[in-house]
Amino acid sequence: MNRPAPLLALSSALLLGLSLVPALGQASEGAPPPYEPELTRLAEILGALHYIRPLCGATEGTRWRDEMTALIEAEQPSDTRRGQLVAAFNRGYDSYRQVYHSCTPSAELASQRYLETGAKLSRDIAARYGSN
Repeated sequence: MNRPAPLLALSSALLLGLSLVPALGQASEGAPPPYEPELTRLAEILGALHYIRPLCGATEGTRWRDEMTALIEAEQPSDTRRGQLVAAFNRGYDSYRQVYHSCTPSAELASQRYLETGAKLSRDIAARYGSN
């Protein structure tokens, strides 16, 4: 079951969030931005989507890895923060690679939920921190 609405919502929300938030990450040198937990969760979700979407037949290529790359480029994090975000992406990917070896109804449901959760996180980050 491929539902494009959450997919478009996540991509749109990511683009909006990425355009509004980057300067906040650099607001205080050395300290992580206040939205770091949400950004880390979003990185995990992107990693999970990068694994599970193709497993369930989505023909998006490297879309989710590309979204992660765009997020990192927009954030311009320190090397330490960059490493943490990449580790979160990899954790999301690996957690699903260990559990799912074929597309099951549970994998489809997880994919759908991650699309929805990622879109909500992106919108929330942009709404809460992008207008400061």
